[in-house]
Amino acid sequence: MNVMRHLRVPNSKVEGVLAQMKAEQWLAIGFRVIPDEDGTHRLLPISTEAPSELPGLTSAYEVELVEGRADERPSSDWWKHLKEILGEEEVAFHGESWPSNHEFIGDIMIVRIDEALRAHTKAIAKAKMHSHPHVRLVMDDKGVQGELRIRDLEPIGCRNGDHVLTSDFPPHLIETRVMVRESGRSILCDPTRAYFSTKLQAERLETLALAKELRSLLGRPIRVCDPFCGVGPALATLLGEPDLVGDLLASDLNPDAVEMLFDNLRRWDRRNYPSETTPLSRIHEDRAVGIADATKLHEAPDTSGSWDLLLVNLPHRTVEFLPSLVPLLDRTGPSMVRGRVITAESEIEEANEAIRKALPPRLQGTPEPTLKIKRDYSSTLRLCSFEAWIAPMPEK
Repeated sequence: MNVMRHLRVPNSKVEGVLAQMKAEQWLAIGFRVIPDEDGTHRLLPISTEAPSELPGLTSAYEVELVEGRADERPSSDWWKHLKEILGEEEVAFHGESWPSNHEFIGDIMIVRIDEALRAHTKAIAKAKMHSHPHVRLVMDDKGVQGELRIRDLEPIGCRNGDHVLTSDFPPHLIETRVMVRESGRSILCDPTRAYFSTKLQAERLETLALAKELRSLLGRPIRVCDPFCGVGPALATLLGEPDLVGDLLASDLNPDAVEMLFDNLRRWDRRNYPSETTPLSRIHEDRAVGIADATKLHEAPDTSGSWDLLLVNLPHRTVEFLPSLVPLLDRTGPSMVRGRVITAESEIEEANEAIRKALPPRLQGTPEPTLKIKRDYSSTLRLCSFEAWIAPMPEK
């Protein structure tokens, strides 16, 4: 499941709007224009790299978050190249095992190749690169490893001028440090050191909408705590909204992620940040940034009980860590927890109960925190998200 932004445009205006979106590079490549249920509108897929506001368009037309529909035409290109390299019989023999899905991180493509197809790794890399001319590097995703859940990515193809290489890669051609454009912002990352999913931009935009609701409720800029922030993709979206974020705590256990976070904040905030990683500290009066163990933040008086919005993006362990994170919330007024969870679909209700048990009472008039499936994580697991509006602590 890939939920993404779409522009809802009357049928009579579609051709002109499409032309404008293509010219501005705001149209999502590889996704279809979808007929709306009313029959009089079309939903035009918006690129993850497009800004949150599209001048002249988002003010005139509604933006909807719906599941994107992959356009088979670009992928048919890759099949054509694969068949030319291996022959139709070999391609047909492996059926649906071929890695049709992939993810773009800047000009890097990440694919996951089944063990049964390892012998065809070079052919896969060539076919992918021939069908996606903008891709500089293709990497095979072998899963995550270690406590920091670093992705094990192996280069399997790179571009050297007009040639595609599938072995003996010159080091300068397989650089993995890249800039990713999202919602009009540049996010420095390196998927081999600190990965974030570019397919979750719609999630980050939902978080932005919720944060704006919380600001309206509180009547002031909100204090945001992101203790698993990585290189800061969620913060890129929030900090792009004027007068939304006041005080900010951004920390991670991964030193590489924090080093790139400093670089990103330097550009987003237009203020100085350290060039090397440091333990969590007050870099500026309203910015606490650095390396920290999220489960111990509540032990520090200056971080405990201080935050309006708590982001919990460690989906494999969110439910486990919630009890140690809740004390970070400022309970003198309404607050919010926004989190992600990876779980089997059959265990979602059990996870819902665990989340509700770990959280304080919800704000009157708001729904119970409930996991919503956002996309498949694997054949058996689902990536879900939830939000919880938290009530103030009763006065004694």
